[in-house]
Amino acid sequence: MKYQPFTLITFLFIFNACSTKPVPIEYGVDACHFCSMTIVDKVHAAEVVTKKGKIYKFDATECMINFMNEFDTSTIKYYLSNDYSEPESLIDATKATFLISENIPSPMGAYLSAFKEKNEAQKVQDEKSGTLYSWEELLIHLNN
Repeated sequence: MKYQPFTLITFLFIFNACSTKPVPIEYGVDACHFCSMTIVDKVHAAEVVTKKGKIYKFDATECMINFMNEFDTSTIKYYLSNDYSEPESLIDATKATFLISENIPSPMGAYLSAFKEKNEAQKVQDEKSGTLYSWEELLIHLNN
């Protein structure tokens, strides 16, 4: 079967359009889906990717969590937060360790930072004080 170039290009476009991969946040350009603030903080931003590939970007993990209260979370494939130790790097929020420390301000005032590695979170906690949470513990804490 011979494919026309147009058919192949159309197929590739449709395949890429349905991607469920995270996309980089454009700091200073993208706006938070929840609060509409421009995302500028490269340490505290967050992102949700749905199973259909829709991207929602947030200026802080706390905005992402507040967004979850208004959204059908069964459609979400990825919850991502920026890694405090590696700014601009999105990590799996469901596997992250979170630190709430009043010595580390975040854009929406929850003092919430995410860490890919628990030992990094513990080091920063030793320096800045605060409380560590898993994803599940964080959801309970912020929704009470």
